[in-house]
Amino acid sequence: MFRRKSLVLIGLGLAGLSSSLLLSFQKPAEAQKKTVEITLVSYAVTQGAYSKIIPQFTAEWKKKTGQDVIFKQSYGGSGSQTRAVIDGLEADVVALALAGDTKKIEQAGLIKPGWEKEAPNNAIVTKSVVAFITRPGKPQIKSWSQLADPKIKVITANPKTSGGAKWNFLGLWASVAFKGGTEAQAKTFVDKVYNSVPVLPKDARESTDVFIKQGQGDVLLNYENEAILAQQKGAKDPFFVPTDVNVSIDNPIAVVDKTVDKRGTREVAEAFVKYVFTPQAQREYAKVGFRPVDAQVSKEFAKQYPKINKLVTVNDFGGWSQIDTKFFKDGAIFDQIIRSK
Repeated sequence: MFRRKSLVLIGLGLAGLSSSLLLSFQKPAEAQKKTVEITLVSYAVTQGAYSKIIPQFTAEWKKKTGQDVIFKQSYGGSGSQTRAVIDGLEADVVALALAGDTKKIEQAGLIKPGWEKEAPNNAIVTKSVVAFITRPGKPQIKSWSQLADPKIKVITANPKTSGGAKWNFLGLWASVAFKGGTEAQAKTFVDKVYNSVPVLPKDARESTDVFIKQGQGDVLLNYENEAILAQQKGAKDPFFVPTDVNVSIDNPIAVVDKTVDKRGTREVAEAFVKYVFTPQAQREYAKVGFRPVDAQVSKEFAKQYPKINKLVTVNDFGGWSQIDTKFFKDGAIFDQIIRSK
């Protein structure tokens, strides 16, 4: 009888040990490390938001798992950042200015197809619109049509390197093409505007420096969130958001599958992407001027954003593939306009 009980106890002990070993082997390697490092690659104007969001996430992750997360961060023009990732910059997470840039990284084999469905809201984490930033004491520019005046010097970045500049271009085009104008009329209008552009900075941040610090131009085309943030920091430059027609600036976020699988950082990278859709993270975006995608946070900050009567979307243009082919690939409409200057 004793022998039988002993065998049973030994059996149970071995079973428990086997279960313990099995759980240990199944536990993700990254969760067994005390510290994990991931790289966030984003576009220039998001840095203020992530300076608040990242410490919040790392504190929550530490509390939940006991693990420290170290973030490497890279900011620049969305187009430039996209090429850097494709050329070897190992990003665990990319938060770019437009889905078309994320799609290019997918096409390079670094992100799996279907990434839009891996996060809430089709992976669009923030929104914005185009704003006109002008100078104190100067005549205010409150309509798209005024930008075609040859006496008005317009500052905008280069859409070949800047996602923000692509949105500016689409806003200009939409102001004619989506108000009853023809394609030819839209091209003529945009051509006139770019004839008054003295310089094409590489990204939205640099174009702001050209306008504010260097004093060039009469009006800066930029994200609404940049204009809001500048005023929060004490800038006196007035800004106006055209509400008759504007373009919905949709900003996506995605995990870079090839990198996280190589580094073993998928768990923490996916957790961060989920975190940025939480109300606490969405409030940090809103505090620096982005239009949040969380419904409750949108209500909290509603007074900050004027309502747009005709909000044109990427889908209205036929999607990013058609947009890039029509406007921004080599020899397309943007190149034709610049060569005509």
